[in-house]
Amino acid sequence: MKAYSRSQRVGEEILRLVSGLLIKDIKDPRLEMVTLTGVKMSSDLRHARIFFVMNRGKAYEKEVMQGFHSAVGFIKKSIARHIDLRYMPEIVFSYDPSFDYGSRIDALLNEVVVLDNGRDHLLPE
Repeated sequence: MKAYSRSQRVGEEILRLVSGLLIKDIKDPRLEMVTLTGVKMSSDLRHARIFFVMNRGKAYEKEVMQGFHSAVGFIKKSIARHIDLRYMPEIVFSYDPSFDYGSRIDALLNEVVVLDNGRDHLLPE
């Protein structure tokens, strides 16, 4: 049995290709501060959900989605040139909330540490 399924391997290759396109070929200013975080492929390889985060904050999500919508044709053509697939996957871009969730957990942990440090002097020795 292989360590990775074909859908995982294709997803990783799509992530690598689209990341390169964002750096080198796509000059849309709406997509400048975007980082791709992962790709989830359907088992039949007909659907790809590409996850992203924005360095500018969640307030720009609609603008970034419009940028991806305008670039999706170019992205699909580039994928077709580099990956041999029977069907070109339908590509959907989605904001990745896991980074916001991680930041929230980190902030809560820091708050607990600060509260805990304030109580150290109250403990009897």
